[in-house]
Formats: sequence, structure tokens, C-alpha cells
Amino acid sequence: MRERYSEPLTLDDLADAALVSKFYFLRVFTRVVGITPGRFLSVVRLAEAKRLLSDTGLTVVEISARVGYGSVGSFARRFTETVGMSPIQYRRLEVDTAPLLDGGDVCRSDVGPHGSLLGCVSADEVSAGSYYIGVFNGPIFQGRPAAWTTLVGPGLFTLNRVPAGRWYVHAVARDTLGTGRGSVDGPAADSAGPLQLAPGVTVRCPELTVRRPDWSRPPLLSVLPFLERPSPVG
Repeated sequence: MRERYSEPLTLDDLADAALVSKFYFLRVFTRVVGITPGRFLSVVRLAEAKRLLSDTGLTVVEISARVGYGSVGSFARRFTETVGMSPIQYRRLEVDTAPLLDGGDVCRSDVGPHGSLLGCVSADEVSAGSYYIGVFNGPIFQGRPAAWTTLVGPGLFTLNRVPAGRWYVHAVARDTLGTGRGSVDGPAADSAGPLQLAPGVTVRCPELTVRRPDWSRPPLLSVLPFLERPSPVG
């Protein structure tokens, strides 16, 4: 999928490559990776689109076709939903992303009941600098978080105003040795969940240990200014 993302790959194609039945492939892949093969392929395509937007002068139409979308409208909608901004905004960063740099306990909404989340983040064989911890509604690091915080180093974190519900916690680290934007593998990260938060209840998150990614971790789609700062191209 990472090599042939531009092709109209089917579940049968992927299962044939793995030399197993499509039902077995679907079941095992989803259990190991946490998402279906189709969703993984979509994430790989959008991550490649981010790279092309920042590193090339290709138009949005050209990029849409190159990453396997038949409709530029569908591509733009999906990109905006998952990355948190449109392709043009991502290329120019014409949005206010300052809140994502806030070092405190930040919640996007004051509406509705909230719970608290406690946790600890560290690094494994990564020269990590600052950390970003976000609460998202799925196992993929995409879209806008429901709550987030940043740390200048490893340690404890607290989010006191997380909306009640079912959430995943994602941690990402800036690698002081240079992995991050432009890295083939992406930044060091870890995740936990799902965690169920009830109103007025404090939940302890499993310890997060950021590591360099392997083949099974989907690329990160949300924009983090402390990791990536696209510059206008062309």
C-alpha cells in the first residue's frame, strides 16, 4: 500500500499479495494495525498528498490524481476533514494554528459535561524534545483534537476538561535529531485507547512511550505546527 497507493487497490489485491484469503487478511490486519486495510490505504494516500503539497509545486488537481483520487472534490473534502484544513490552507498555512502551541490544558468546547485525564509520556530510543498530547475520537491521528496539551519534556500530564465520551489519546514528540517533517517514517509517537470518560470522573491513561514508527503505524494526518511548517511552493 505504501508503494502502490496511487493504484485502485482492492481487498482481493492486498490479500493476494499476502498469500491469504481476503477474510483472513481483513481480520488479522485490522487486529494488528487497529484499522481496516481500506482505511489504512486512505491515510497513506492523504499523508503522501501532504508531502506533495509541501515539497512540490504540483497543483491540487495533479496531486489528487497522483494519490489515487478520481475526483478533486472528493480529495479536497477528505483532506480537509482529516488534516484539519484544506489543501490550499495546508500549503500556505492560512489558518490560526496558535492554540496548538499552547502549553496548557486546552479544551475546544466548554459545552457539556467533562472528565479528567491523567497520564505520563516518555521516549524509547528517541532523542525527544517537546511533546504534544491530544485527545481524538479515533485510533488515527487526524482532524482536530477534543483537548490537548504540550510538555517541554517527558513526564506527567493532566487534562482537566475532556468532554465526556469515548476517546483515544495520541502523543507525538519532536525528535531533536531531526525526524519529523520530511522524515520518511514520520515523528515518534504512541497512542492509547479507547478510554471512556464519564462526567466528573478522573481516568488514568496507560503510559505513553513514543517510538519511531514501524510499518504498522498509520501516518499522522493532523497538522502540528511544532513539527511541520509548510512554506508556499511555486
